[in-house]
Amino acid sequence: MTDFTATRAAFHLPEGMIYLDGNSLGPLPKAAAARVAQTMTAEWGEHLITGWNACGWMDMPTRMGDRIGRLIGAEAGHVVVGDTLSIKVYQALAAAIKLNPNRRVILSDTGNFPSDLYMAEGLISLLGPEYELRLVAPEEVEEAITDEIAVTLITEVDYRTGRKHDMATLTAKAHANGVITVWDLAHSAGALSVNLAGTNADFAVGCTYKYLNGGPGAPAFIYVAPRHADTALPALSGWLGHDSPFAFDLGYTPGAGIARMRVGTPPIVQMAALDAALDVWDDVDLQDLRARSIELSERFIAGVESVCPELTLASPRDATRRGSQVSFHFADGYAAMQALIAHKVIGDFRAPDIMRFGFTPLYLDEDDVDAAVDILANIMRDGLWDTPEFKQRKAVT
Repeated sequence: MTDFTATRAAFHLPEGMIYLDGNSLGPLPKAAAARVAQTMTAEWGEHLITGWNACGWMDMPTRMGDRIGRLIGAEAGHVVVGDTLSIKVYQALAAAIKLNPNRRVILSDTGNFPSDLYMAEGLISLLGPEYELRLVAPEEVEEAITDEIAVTLITEVDYRTGRKHDMATLTAKAHANGVITVWDLAHSAGALSVNLAGTNADFAVGCTYKYLNGGPGAPAFIYVAPRHADTALPALSGWLGHDSPFAFDLGYTPGAGIARMRVGTPPIVQMAALDAALDVWDDVDLQDLRARSIELSERFIAGVESVCPELTLASPRDATRRGSQVSFHFADGYAAMQALIAHKVIGDFRAPDIMRFGFTPLYLDEDDVDAAVDILANIMRDGLWDTPEFKQRKAVT
């Protein structure tokens, strides 16, 4: 059994704060500061450029790829870390399109994160007018997967509502129709059990600053199934994805396997923080994590619905159909969330009217849930959100 008391002790949480926003940015692992300091002083400071060899910096993207791979059910040696999530979406999507050259339609859904769709639009603008990004409602995705589709671009867990797609069912339907799959795991990795190998997924991407707690701006990851690893073309052919980067050839030759999905120089300092964050996961059973997440989420929903009739559940009622977050509709949700934050309950807001709360068992328990419900009830009952201060939009919502 996972010891969630021990995992909670591994994080720095400000005194008096109830943090329900790990689905947007995870908290600081206590070991991260020392790990980063070691990287900066003992490694960069003492070794300078020789640190690439002496300190193993060049291998960090694949070493951490394997650490993340364990959490997403990937085969060893088929995940690499680096760059941003948008870049990895672009790479995966471009490679998938190339593997299905006689088709022209990318299928996604209206619940997908907009940046993924922007990447698809940008790729299509280069490929030509015969290509199409086709959007359907999330519940219509399975029916829309036909032999006309080249690639599906699906985020497993909806960033607004927490609605969860059935990866196994959609991947099977895609393959039955000759479609390549790209899965975005931004709200899945570290939130629930993912089985990329078992579901036969083709490509997957994700970020590390949410449930994996790698810190603001932490690098992304990409997975390529073994059957595609030596044939998928990376589109963004950066020098570290080259077969022999230090030969400095003027022409590009893709590296072997997942190495070809590397682009630029890895962010070593940021990766040091991520490496420390991943240490917390060594003793975490993902089935325990999922069960605990559902317990906390169900407790929160029951509590809110009993005392806040103004709020309407936006997430699926069935816990198996949502990720590790709960969302509620409220017309003045932005102001209500700002009032909550002022009272040290940290969630976030997503347009047009969604109040969003993440439940991460690594550092949350029943007392946190109950206290958050009580504070939210007071804010709603007394109209504490209804002030000009809380209605003033900030740059980040």
